[in-house]
Amino acid sequence: MSLESIVDAVMRGGVVAVPTDTVYGLACHPDHPEAAERIFQIKRRPPEMELSLLGATAADMQRYGRLRDNPAAARLAERFWPGPLSIIVPAAEPRHPAIPRHGASISLRVPAHPGLRALLERTGPLATTSANRHGEPAAATAEEVERLLGAEVDAILDGGPAAGLPSTIIDCSVDPPRLLRTGPLGADELSPYLEGSP
Repeated sequence: MSLESIVDAVMRGGVVAVPTDTVYGLACHPDHPEAAERIFQIKRRPPEMELSLLGATAADMQRYGRLRDNPAAARLAERFWPGPLSIIVPAAEPRHPAIPRHGASISLRVPAHPGLRALLERTGPLATTSANRHGEPAAATAEEVERLLGAEVDAILDGGPAAGLPSTIIDCSVDPPRLLRTGPLGADELSPYLEGSP
């Protein structure tokens, strides 16, 4: 499906599957809470879990998360974005309709996939989670998404095979920052940018 068709589906409040530099994801516009609820239903995701936000640039996400106010998060973003690092920061006020749903923090990432960033430049940041049923492996190709979830999404953007390893997650909403999931980036790579945190 063309980029224009994907943009149109997103802006109309649809749920789409998109490639990233890590795994394929389910995505919707964060101003459409009904689309976010569909993602939870498609994925069978527990309601207490939050969605993440992907954006084309760090600046695009300032209205959703307090990235600039957090020295450790700002250093990590400057060094590792675009790339496979998700950074949790306090959510910005006022809250936005779909993300976060309940919590006081939000996970942000600028992906390195050129096709996805072209989409994000058109739509603005998107609320996302990996393309799979909860607890099962994430899809790494558009064909896998089609087989697993194709009947339940409005469109699939084929961006070729993804790396297949979910992003590293670090929580910078706490002091000291806490590594929640090791992915393509490990503690040794991140720690030089955490010295002197917050």
